[in-house]
Amino acid sequence: MLKEDHQKVKEMFDRFERVQSSVKEQLARTICEELELHTKLEEEIFYPAVREAIVDDDLMEEAEVEHESAKQLIAQIKRSSSSDERFDALVKVLGEYVKHHIREEEGEMFRKVRRSRLDTAELGEQMKERKADLGGGSESGEERGRRGIGSRLFGASA
Repeated sequence: MLKEDHQKVKEMFDRFERVQSSVKEQLARTICEELELHTKLEEEIFYPAVREAIVDDDLMEEAEVEHESAKQLIAQIKRSSSSDERFDALVKVLGEYVKHHIREEEGEMFRKVRRSRLDTAELGEQMKERKADLGGGSESGEERGRRGIGSRLFGASA
């Protein structure tokens, strides 16, 4: 589930670079919503379990610092608009942070989790339930994005 979330958000960042400025603001807000939900799941459920399973405090501390940096950028993006001259730069830097974070999570953390005795199936179920509680449900971020900003963002023309 986390890898699917990672892929969706990477695709949204890539799409942000290609779409017209008239839809960038709503796409950025959708990205922020997806990241806030994903971060909450990791911080509430995934990271505490992983911290116990892999006993790598440095890796976990770095992941948490990266989350804090991303949250600060998200807050700046949410306070601004596409008419702000720094808007595109804020979203681009957030994308770079997130892509770096994804590489480390999937490369290092997930590898260590697979080697541990952590019950990832149970953990996945807990995260799915919590995601539904938080409004993530089974609807994908792209489907939520379509509902919120129109299919032109997610269609072939984007």
